Amino acid sequence: MNIFRILGDLSHLLAIIILLMKILKSKSCAGISGKSQILFALVFTTRYLDLFTTFISVYNTVMKVIFLLCAYVTVYMIYVRFRKTFDSENDSFRLEFLLVPVTGLSFLENHSFTPLEILWTFSIYLESVAILPQLFMISKTGEAETITTHYLFFLGLYRALYIANWVWRYHTESFYDQIAVVSGVVQTIFYCDFFYLYVTKVLKGKKLSLPMPV
Repeated sequence: MNIFRILGDLSHLLAIIILLMKILKSKSCAGISGKSQILFALVFTTRYLDLFTTFISVYNTVMKVIFLLCAYVTVYMIYVRFRKTFDSENDSFRLEFLLVPVTGLSFLENHSFTPLEILWTFSIYLESVAILPQLFMISKTGEAETITTHYLFFLGLYRALYIANWVWRYHTESFYDQIAVVSGVVQTIFYCDFFYLYVTKVLKGKKLSLPMPV
């Protein structure tokens, strides 16, 4: 554990709480991609199967359980409780474009060819692209609510802090996980343009808007 890892986890948790509070307060899922939330639920499910086999620490176990519960509560809110407010027309990203290559890659490039390890690798690869349906939805509608941009900012910040965590661990522990690092860098790159818009628009009180796709 180090300060970057802790701050990264807290940023990740804050992002999820912001999203849930937005849904509960507004009683609406408008502007939120249900497909991205399904992918995140799948990420946590396949990554945290070691809850049944390995105990690392109380902190580790509690955080895993919280992320799992929050992920499925969010999916429930979108597709069951507030399904009438869900914009399915604009949440049209085809998940097979992500799931098929990620599944294939997890079988081809992993640390060891065992079921748990393949599923863990799958979760790492999938997390790096799970936000794409949300970004696609924003680009399709041309704008995003301020609270949704806060969610995306802290989600991106979590990944950036984890890169700092890996750099720290490499220098202090000589630890390096190529799969996690490369996937994390790829995911952070997807947020770069959004970070710029967040700083130049949202933090100045303007609504984040994007050019509508042709």
